[in-house]
Amino acid sequence: MARIAGVDIPKNKRGEIALTYIYGIGRSRSKKILTDTGVGLDKKVNEWNDDEIGAIRAAVGDFTIEGELRSETQINIKRLMDIGCYRGIRHRAGLPLRGQRTKNNSRTRKGKRKTVANKKKATK
Repeated sequence: MARIAGVDIPKNKRGEIALTYIYGIGRSRSKKILTDTGVGLDKKVNEWNDDEIGAIRAAVGDFTIEGELRSETQINIKRLMDIGCYRGIRHRAGLPLRGQRTKNNSRTRKGKRKTVANKKKATK
């Protein structure tokens, strides 16, 4: 199992897919890394030799990934909340940010349903 940027890459997957296990690297970026380093896209991770792994590590090091990217994202969200803009308020309230409707959907952002009981009517 190869270890790149502090992440264990699965050895039985193709390189293009395996690199996406690193936070901040998607399919297009993994293709670019593999073509730039000269490693084949269809080559499995367990077929990589030490030179190829070293070249991939060097190429991956050029990007902002993993912990650094996560902290950068959190800082950006905190900045939005501090300045009190619309997106920051929505983050603070745990609601969707990008104009989605919230009457029926948005369960992922709002969390599990919280049932609110109706008031009982007074009997005469």
